[in-house]
Amino acid sequence: MPDIVPCLWFDTQAEEAANFYVSIFPNSKVTNVDYYGEAGPRPAGTVITASFELDGKPFLGLNGGPEFTFSEAVSMQVFCADQAEVDHYWDSLTADGGQESQCGWLKDRFGFSWQIVPTRLTELLQDPDPGRAQRAMGAMLQMNKIVIADLETAADSAS
Repeated sequence: MPDIVPCLWFDTQAEEAANFYVSIFPNSKVTNVDYYGEAGPRPAGTVITASFELDGKPFLGLNGGPEFTFSEAVSMQVFCADQAEVDHYWDSLTADGGQESQCGWLKDRFGFSWQIVPTRLTELLQDPDPGRAQRAMGAMLQMNKIVIADLETAADSAS
């Protein structure tokens, strides 16, 4: 199977974003930075791409210019084992200009969308008791950052 590498289009912040992301995720590193040469279209010596790994998975940041921007149509899901992980990724990715959204979604300071998903949410939504699953769903729909204890309380409450 060929390698499939997500490419994130930035205006000028590819290297900054790569360094930001690798500072948040374990087992992560910037693997390469390439620069525009004399042929352009940007000034020679300006970063064109930053290759990086997040938890061992490859990504590419491309400084392609302001023509294209991120939207919620594409996001990265981060599955978290517990509330501490949810809090870490939520707080880190919303820091310095990130924006909270609903249902575990956020935008980082570069405008890229992330879904911070506790695995407990998936378990509750797949509960064999449809009432528990629906109560968990209802609670999740009212949240920005997902709070596992609040999901469990809602799931266990009687209507």
